[in-house]
Amino acid sequence: MRPSNSLRTELARRVSDDRGSAALEFITAGVLLLVPIVYLVIAMSAIQAATFATEGAARNAARIFATSDTQASAESAAERSVAFALADFGIDSGAARVDVSCTPSAADCLARESLVTVTVRVDVPLPFIPSMVANVIPTSVPVEARAIQRVSTFAVLGP
Repeated sequence: MRPSNSLRTELARRVSDDRGSAALEFITAGVLLLVPIVYLVIAMSAIQAATFATEGAARNAARIFATSDTQASAESAAERSVAFALADFGIDSGAARVDVSCTPSAADCLARESLVTVTVRVDVPLPFIPSMVANVIPTSVPVEARAIQRVSTFAVLGP
């Protein structure tokens, strides 16, 4: 039995009808474009937070170091300052590398007119990256901040 002419016409019309497909195409294209943009925003937010954290940590640690009375108290206070600044942005202070250098003499950082340089480095892991991928390609972004503070000419030198 062959379909009637009107039935064939109706089937051909329904097959070629595009009504409703624009919404489906819009949703598909929207999701395909939206997911990478959302990921980019999340990743850039994590990197920006780490940038703010390392910059603040380096600046405060250099200030605290340069205004301390003794070398030992300067080191412990700067370490606490870095941990506090990083924790404020949700970064583990154990993941940070902190370097303190002094000029002109590395032996006496708190001498008058010395320059104290504090460098804080943090590797920011990219979000939602599985560990098996991290073993193959780099999945973190290094962030580094450096601050320099001069010890005052009128600094009271400790014992």
